Amino acid sequence: MSPRAYNLGKRQEPIEAARQQVLDAARRLLGGTASYTAFTVDAVARQADVARATVYYQFGSKTGLLEAVCDHLADIGGLAGLAEVFTDPDPRQALRRFVACFGEFWAADRPAMRRLRALALLDPDVGAVIAARDQRRQQGLTVLAARLTGAPPAGPGLDGTVRTLMTLTSFETFDTLAGPDQEITAAVPEIVLLAEAALGLADNRPYGQRGQAGRA
Repeated sequence: MSPRAYNLGKRQEPIEAARQQVLDAARRLLGGTASYTAFTVDAVARQADVARATVYYQFGSKTGLLEAVCDHLADIGGLAGLAEVFTDPDPRQALRRFVACFGEFWAADRPAMRRLRALALLDPDVGAVIAARDQRRQQGLTVLAARLTGAPPAGPGLDGTVRTLMTLTSFETFDTLAGPDQEITAAVPEIVLLAEAALGLADNRPYGQRGQAGRA
């Protein structure tokens, strides 16, 4: 390794450390603030104990910071595993895995998720970021619903079903069904039941047996 490459690596370390420091501060601010106007670049910089310019250098803008926070939450929530869901040859099992995957994702940082979703209704910057993420979830559900019903993904016949599935797999539904005393993933079995019912796939067998049967 050349000295130049080594020096570049050493310089990169504090840059990555500062980036992680800002992301952690943003999550703390989202999860702990009681004010809907408190999430600003200045507030995140103060929480992270860095200069405001550092936040802009790392993320470019408030929207860039929000995108990075969402990506960070996706990483720690295991959302990368969602790609494997669509390779499952059994579309019914794929739906169950999709629901379980989003249960883990929403559980990654429940207070921060709750605040982000609430802020999306009030702050256009947050709303645009969350809307883009929701659109990806909608696209995935459209693919799964088309496989399960045989309807064309681009046709109008799936619109109502996909809207129902979007509601069922939203953070708000998971958060409500789990309640304040349970982990958010506790809602997965009930949401699977509701999603299957929405698709006309209701099954009276226990949730665990249905999952195993899907692999048979």
